[in-house]
Amino acid sequence: MVEALFYHLTESRLEDALPPLLEKSLDRGWRVSVHLSSEERCAALDTHLWTFREDSFLPHGSDQAAHAERQPVLLTMATEAANGATVRFVVDGAGVPALDGVERLVMMFDGHDQSQLDAARAQWKTLKAAGHSLTYWQQTQDRRWEKKA
Repeated sequence: MVEALFYHLTESRLEDALPPLLEKSLDRGWRVSVHLSSEERCAALDTHLWTFREDSFLPHGSDQAAHAERQPVLLTMATEAANGATVRFVVDGAGVPALDGVERLVMMFDGHDQSQLDAARAQWKTLKAAGHSLTYWQQTQDRRWEKKA
């Protein structure tokens, strides 16, 4: 079964919260995919990950570019991750990707966007009914993550 972590953004934007989590994943030696729901959002996040901090390098690429299978962090709209990611992030209300070979699923959703809240609730119910291990994390006012369930 997959370990599913739900991250409820209440104090910061995805663009601020996602890069540190991706860095931690790479530090642990994990291959990662980030599942998005639109090409525009994928392109914007791709640009942001190159420039989010001057003293950082976050190697990544899109599945629209050559050599997607080599990317340690792959931005994708596909159900499968071309890079064989065992950790999959789902953002902006995108659907749950294929879970074959996945160890960890990270669902990140904006607490100020009702459609993302509704999608996260439905995904929680579906994953719980399928027997996956679920935890819920919410941001504190100082933008740290606190486990709530």
